Amino acid sequence: MPQPLTIVLVEKTGELKTLSVKDYKEDELFKKCGFKKADDFTKQVDWPVKLDDKKYMVSMYGKTNGKANMENKYDFPPPVDNKLFFGCCVLVCQVRDEVNLKSLTNLSLDLWNKIYDKLFGGFENLTLTKCDDDDCDDDELAVIPKSKKTKNSNYLKDGFVVDDDASDEDGDESGSSSESDDESGNINDINDKNSAVDDGFILEDIGSELSEDEYDYN
Repeated sequence: MPQPLTIVLVEKTGELKTLSVKDYKEDELFKKCGFKKADDFTKQVDWPVKLDDKKYMVSMYGKTNGKANMENKYDFPPPVDNKLFFGCCVLVCQVRDEVNLKSLTNLSLDLWNKIYDKLFGGFENLTLTKCDDDDCDDDELAVIPKSKKTKNSNYLKDGFVVDDDASDEDGDESGSSSESDDESGNINDINDKNSAVDDGFILEDIGSELSEDEYDYN
């Protein structure tokens, strides 16, 4: 008596679920997907994968023709990642032995997820390659000459980071500049006042001359 075979159904919503088939027949897989007829229901792709020193072959069956709103929303791996399928699809797994003979094997969700990641090239473990920011900075600064770094050796000299002494000198220069501005400002104020006084005298003189020229029209 044949042993039940576990396959994976891919619902049109993208949900995965396993199904135990007592009497597996490839030409009746369309029934497991809820189709009444086998029209257009065929094998779409074979994915060969080597995982944990085992050679697997996962086959996907489904339809490429269907009605609107019946599109399968699952993201299938390449080379059918851009191909459109309709309704439910099914995944069946085989394994190859030492002499390369294939035999059906159970496909669990856990196994399929591992194969799925493998088919997409795996996911890089960033925690293994990530470099600590502080360590990276120290390593880079270690090869920089002291003349190019600030006194505390924590930063490079550039247009934004300077030594504290340089900052103080800049502060003094700016202070001297402000004092000069104040002095020039005071001188300008005095000149303005003197100009105002001179203008006053001129007006008074003109007024006095006009007052002397009086006429009697009577």
